Formats: sequence, C-alpha cells, structure tokens
Amino acid sequence: MSMFKRSPWVIHYDASSCNGCDIEVVASLTPVYDVERLGVINTGNPKHADIFLVTGSVNEQNRSVVENLFEQMPEPKVVVAIGICAISGCVFRECYNVMGGVDTVIPVDVYVQGCAARPESIIDGILLAVGILERKRAFLRALKGKMDTMVIERAVVEDAPEILALQKIVYNNEAEIYNDFSLTPLRQTLPDMREDFAAKIFIKAVVGGKIIGSVRGWVEGSTAHLGRLIVHPHFWKKGIGTKLVREMEAAFPQARRFETFTGQKSTHTMEPYQKLGYLPFRQEKISELRERVYLEKNRRGL
Repeated sequence: MSMFKRSPWVIHYDASSCNGCDIEVVASLTPVYDVERLGVINTGNPKHADIFLVTGSVNEQNRSVVENLFEQMPEPKVVVAIGICAISGCVFRECYNVMGGVDTVIPVDVYVQGCAARPESIIDGILLAVGILERKRAFLRALKGKMDTMVIERAVVEDAPEILALQKIVYNNEAEIYNDFSLTPLRQTLPDMREDFAAKIFIKAVVGGKIIGSVRGWVEGSTAHLGRLIVHPHFWKKGIGTKLVREMEAAFPQARRFETFTGQKSTHTMEPYQKLGYLPFRQEKISELRERVYLEKNRRGL
C-alpha cells in the first residue's frame, strides 16, 4: 500500500484489561491475520516505536507507566486506544482508583471500538494510525520550510500543556545522555508548570502555530536566572536556542548579571549560552551520573 512509506513499529501495553482485547491484539500479529505482512513490527522498546497500542482502563497504579512509555517514544508518534475500556473505562470508570480511558492521561489519535475489539478492527485502527503518522511527519517537514516565519514572543499560561509536552520530549533525550530518567523536568506536572507561569517569565518560539522552543526566567536581586532552554530535536542547529536566550535577556532590562546551569555533557544546551558570552564559573556534583555546570554573564554598561 502506498500509505506504508515506512514499516511502522508498534508497542502494546495492557493498562488493566480483562485480557480479551490483549488476546485479539496478539491474534492480529499471528499468522491468521498477520498484520506483519503489511510491514508492521511489534517491539517491546518504546524508543523504537511509532504507534502505541493501549488496552484496558487507566488507574492510579499504571498511569505513570502509560505516561512514561508515551514520553519515551520519539516524535512523531500515534496512540491507539483499543476496546471500550481504553476508550472510556467501561464498567470500571466509576471505580475509586480508575482514571478512565487512555485519553485522560495521554492524547489519543485513534479509537478502536469493541468488547473485545476484533482483530479486523485492530488492523483497521493500525492502518488509520499509519496515515496519521505520515501526516504528522509531513507536518514536521513542512515546518522546517517555514523557519523564516518563526516568531519569538512571550508565552501565556494557556501554552503550558504544549510547553510541558515539548519539555518531556527534550529531557528524554537528556535522560538518554546520562542514563538517568529521574530528571526533575521529566517529573513536572501540568499544575506545577502553571505555578511556574505565575512566578516566571516564559518565552516561546512558534512556527506554523506549533511551539518548537521555550525558555523561562526569573529575577533574584540584580541577577536574572534562565532555565530549561528547550528546542524540539527536529529543529536543532538552527540558532533557535540563541534567539530564545537573547529575547529572555531583553525581558530583564535592569538585570546586571545572568545565570543558568546545564549538565556537563549537554553541549547542545551550553552552546547557545556560550555564543552569547556565558562562561562557566562553578561545577556541582548532583549524583553519580550527573554534574551541573553553572554559567554566568555580566551585562555590559550597567
């Protein structure tokens, strides 16, 4: 099929189903239905997966697992909720520990009806997911051609969900570098992010209506602190980080000094700061896996 420009890899997670939908997912992969003949490969590693198949309702125990698997998948990615439990929570939705369907914790692109969902329906759902995946890839490619329309501006609290999602993408890459997935930015929640908006200034880079970069800052005395400079991996090496830092500096005209920090191996984050004259002045060991490098810059003329 022309739709299969690449062989999509899927990962399946059973949130808390009766195993009816899980059996049908397995059936779609085995020789009778054999979705692999269409180029679909089942993987157990979220870092290799394009499509996330979820069965069962989400509860307090498995919520973090669903979120972690989703966050570790590379962009672009597609989520398929299989069966009525994954769609709405079904008869379990009123239980005290049940969040509901999958879309209560992560965005869902395709819903496959059924109790249990039939293999034919699951395969149709995967085909729909592949089409959505290709459109998402095309969208990212198109954005690269619109870089001359990029806008750097002040973010508002309504941008919090999109900036948080971008933060998780970027810091999963950081976690890979250090083999440490306990990084604070990966654990931040949406309420935490909204609290940050109340206390800090956020600057965003927008292309084609999509936020592709962000940085935040706040003032303590005469020092402006900059933190969590993030740029979508598809847009690295285009000077976006430098533009964001420059715009954030302009947001604090009375600051005499600027300070930030990053990990000792995070050269891609250090580079934008160093281009603007930031220099290391202190190093601190955070854990056995990471060291924090502090950088500073004094404003000229003040």
